[in-house]
Amino acid sequence: MKKQYAVIGMGRFGSSVAATLYNAGNEVLAIDRNEEQIEDYKNSVTYAVIGDSTDEATMKEVGIRNFDTVIVAIGDDIQSSILTVLLLKELGVNNVVAKALNKHHGQVLSKIGADKVIFPEKDMGERLAHQLMASPNVLNFIEFADDYSIEEIKVPKSMEGKTLKDLDLRADHNVIVVAIKEKDKINIAPGPEETLKMDDVLFVVGENTDLEKFSNIN
Repeated sequence: MKKQYAVIGMGRFGSSVAATLYNAGNEVLAIDRNEEQIEDYKNSVTYAVIGDSTDEATMKEVGIRNFDTVIVAIGDDIQSSILTVLLLKELGVNNVVAKALNKHHGQVLSKIGADKVIFPEKDMGERLAHQLMASPNVLNFIEFADDYSIEEIKVPKSMEGKTLKDLDLRADHNVIVVAIKEKDKINIAPGPEETLKMDDVLFVVGENTDLEKFSNIN
């Protein structure tokens, strides 16, 4: 379903988020006090506004409280980041996602009301390290708890031509297949009679230790 997002701060991180949301068919407002940044990315979003996100009048003028989610992606200006999050919550924005530069910055953002705090460099670093250490069969992963993740894993050769019922992965490997990607489509919640093919990619949920063992099956 199409949603409305506002991205404040059009640096590398903010512009990437904005463009991805826009390309997925959402309505995206970009806000930055730097005219050059707005000029560079105005064609990658629905609307682009030059403005100060710490100014209450500006935020009211763009109707910021009407957006489903506002992403505060301000770069190195910690003070502006904090003041922006504070103002957004005071104006009644339901969901504020804020980029933090370090642990202490993140703690402050959480305390003043940010609904979600992200650490792009830390997250990217952990993601890269995981991929470097992972089996060649692992294409991607998302960690959603300390010990649990979702991984995209190429179908092992030994499982080609077998059904999920035959394999009984939950019983034998303690992992669950939540989707199967087949060339240009994704099969969500595949049934037990689904047969695995050579080029399929499995979206598998489980504990990290179990996923590591499963990803090394040939």
